[in-house]
Amino acid sequence: MTGSARRRIWGWWFFDWASQPYATLLLTFIFAPYVKELLGDGTAAQAAWGYGVGAAGIVIALLAPILGAVADKSGHRMRWIVLFSACYVLGASGLWLAHPEAFSLPLILFLFGLGLVGLEFATIFTNALLPGLGARDALGRISGGGWAFGYVGGLIALVVMLLFFAENEAGTTLIGREPALGLDPETREGTRFVGPFVALWYLVFMIPFFAWVRVPPTPPIATVRESLATCLPELRSTLARLPRTPSLFAYLASSMFYRDALNGMYVFGGIYAAGVLGWSVVDVGIFGILAVISGALFSWVGGLADYRFGPKPVIVFNVVLLTLVAVAVIFVSRDSLFGLPVAPGSNLPDIAFYVLGAAIGAAGGALQTASRTMMVRQSNPARITESFGLYALAGKATSFLAPLSIGIMTGITGTQQAGITPLVVLFLIGLALLVFVRAEGEREDRWHAS
Repeated sequence: MTGSARRRIWGWWFFDWASQPYATLLLTFIFAPYVKELLGDGTAAQAAWGYGVGAAGIVIALLAPILGAVADKSGHRMRWIVLFSACYVLGASGLWLAHPEAFSLPLILFLFGLGLVGLEFATIFTNALLPGLGARDALGRISGGGWAFGYVGGLIALVVMLLFFAENEAGTTLIGREPALGLDPETREGTRFVGPFVALWYLVFMIPFFAWVRVPPTPPIATVRESLATCLPELRSTLARLPRTPSLFAYLASSMFYRDALNGMYVFGGIYAAGVLGWSVVDVGIFGILAVISGALFSWVGGLADYRFGPKPVIVFNVVLLTLVAVAVIFVSRDSLFGLPVAPGSNLPDIAFYVLGAAIGAAGGALQTASRTMMVRQSNPARITESFGLYALAGKATSFLAPLSIGIMTGITGTQQAGITPLVVLFLIGLALLVFVRAEGEREDRWHAS
């Protein structure tokens, strides 16, 4: 492999490094528990977070395949990455406005959704670059390396926030000092700084991506305006042809459900622990460190397993594991553990949740690694960005199901434990649909027929 080829891979990996803190620090381990603290009620926070994230998912589902089709025709992938990077930075930076004395839940959910939309859309275009980074049988290792590298970035960002910025109820960070940079713990400036911190992290570490990732120039088939005018009819035609490519169809459907369930675990893990176990932001952050470490390690291991066995066995194994973990989480509370009562003040529920969190990180990392390479195997090589647009559509077409069903179930039952039972159902549906997925993807004649 030449030096320029290695730089391209490292540059591509740096997108994962730059963007992972949005999920780690904002979606799960720092900002979401802070919202719970502001609202003062774990059940209300879980429901509100579900509605907000679900709304962002609907926007992503509607626009993702359209943008993918436009990019394949206009050939301006880097420009789209720049545009959606700006949405990411603006949305993340705006979370500084979550002032405890002037908290506007609609505004904060909008800003969070803007950043999340920017992240998801930028990911469509960076994922579409994967097939050009190496040989087909090497893509699993490249994808796994990217996920692992991203998790390490998320881990370092999380540790920095916990050590120097995010304060607990006493106004001190994990090392017992006030937030750095003179930030005021009385108005939670240390914790609110997580938004600008994530934005700055992204800006700095996207520099290697733009410096080292060179997209070979391709003559545009149409202008952006012309592509927009024709993409909707073509998208309808593409969706109508999906039954002619049954393996791709089954994989998109399967991933639609199991990725939705996995994202539900990520989105609600911090809020669940804060509400059910009474954890502080710092407690959830420590939990996050364990989950991210296991995610980084097993993303790499998942990439090796992908290379050795192919992506499908890796996906099946980890969906089964995550289903079992989701069931186990329901039976962890401050008063009982797996149906058995625990003594007041016992730390057994905390230990169990730490272990389950590490399992979620491990299985989730390996699952996402294998899912990305499986999509490459299922895709039409001539329309790779559109294929990843469909992949994003599959990931978001029902992405409102997990957060909204959790929000509704939580509201109906009045308990956070019962509120997350929809995740088990989603994992099982995804697992059942994997039966119809061919490990090597569609036959060549299927693409000509479709």
